Amino acid sequence: MSLVYLPLSSPIGDEKAVGGRRQPVTEVAFLFAELGTTDGHAGLGFSYATRAGGPALYAHAKEIAPLLLGEDPNDIGRVREKLVAAGASAGRTGLAAQAIGAVDVGLWDLKAKRANLPLAKLLGSHRDAVSCHTTSGGSLSVPVNHVIENARRALEQGVGGVAVAVGARDVAHDLERVRAVREALGDDVPLIASADHRWDRGQAGRTGRRLDEFSLLWLADPLDEHDTKGHAALTGALATPVAAGSAATSVGEHWLLMTGEAAGVLQPDAATIGGITPFLRVAALADQHHLTLAPQFATELHVHLAAAYPGTAQVAHVDRLAPLFNEKLVVENGAVAVPDRPGIGLTLSERSRVWTTDRIEFAESV
Repeated sequence: MSLVYLPLSSPIGDEKAVGGRRQPVTEVAFLFAELGTTDGHAGLGFSYATRAGGPALYAHAKEIAPLLLGEDPNDIGRVREKLVAAGASAGRTGLAAQAIGAVDVGLWDLKAKRANLPLAKLLGSHRDAVSCHTTSGGSLSVPVNHVIENARRALEQGVGGVAVAVGARDVAHDLERVRAVREALGDDVPLIASADHRWDRGQAGRTGRRLDEFSLLWLADPLDEHDTKGHAALTGALATPVAAGSAATSVGEHWLLMTGEAAGVLQPDAATIGGITPFLRVAALADQHHLTLAPQFATELHVHLAAAYPGTAQVAHVDRLAPLFNEKLVVENGAVAVPDRPGIGLTLSERSRVWTTDRIEFAESV
C-alpha cells in the first residue's frame, strides 16, 4: 500500500465539489494497492482524494490490508465483503468504501492479467474505443479565448468533444461563454456545459432553458448531487439531457438518481463508489434505465468499464494522471482506444515513486 501525491502543473476545479464550495486543486492524493500472489501474478489498484482524505484512505487501507493474506484473489466478491465487514463501523460508503476500492480495482486487474486479457475483454467488451471529450478547456476563471485555444488543441490531438465550464452568477456570462465556444468550433463539435454543482434550482432552470439553443450533448452537474427532485424537475423541463452522479459515493445514491428519473446521463466514478464491483452494479442498473454512461475521471480505468457498457458510453479524457504511469492512452478519431495489454494495462512510473510519501508492505509468513 502506498500514498502518492500527484502535483498538478496547473490548478483545476474540483469535479467532486458539492454546492459550488471549492478552491483550486493543486495536487491529488492517490492510494495505490499493489497485490501479489504466490504464483507470481500481480495486480495494481488505486483510488484518490482531490482534497482532504488521502491520509485517511491510506490509514484505513493499512488497517484492513492484512486480511487479504491467504485469500484466493479470484473470490473478489467474498474478499470484498470481508473487508467491508472489518470496517463496518466506519460505514459502507465514503472514505471506507474508497479505501476498499483500491483493493477491489487491484483484484480485478489481477484477475484479468491471470486470464491474459485486457479488463474490458474480461468483462465483455462492446467496443474497441470509447468516445471522449476533453475537460482541459479550463475552469470558470479561464478566459474564453484560452478555453477555445485549449479546445482546438485537444481536438487536433484526437479528442471528440469539449466540456465548457459554466456556473457564473450572471446568466449572460454563461451564455456568452458557450456561444463563443460554439461559434469558434462549429456546430459539428459536441459540446457539454459543466456547472460543477454551482446552481440552485431557480438558476439552473433559467440558465438551462437558455442553453437549450446550443444543442449541447448534455448539461453536467447543475445542482447539489443529492437534490434528486431538483434534477428530476430539470430533466423534465429541458431539451438538453442532464448529467449527474459524478459526486455520488455509492450504488444507492446512483439508484436514487435512476429511480427518480433525475438524469439522462449517469457519471459514476469507480474509485469514488468503492471500486469496479460496485461500478458494475451501477452500470447494469443504468443499462436497464437506458441511460448514457459517462465516467468523468481516471480515463485509464474508466475506458475499460465504459467499453463493457452495452448502451451509449463516453469518457472524459483526463490527461493529468499520465505522469503516474509508464503507459499512455491512445486518442484518435474522437475516441480513446481500449488498451490491449492484460488487465488495466498500467505500471507505476519512477516519478510516482518519487511522489510517494508513505508505503507499507504485508506478506504471509512461510
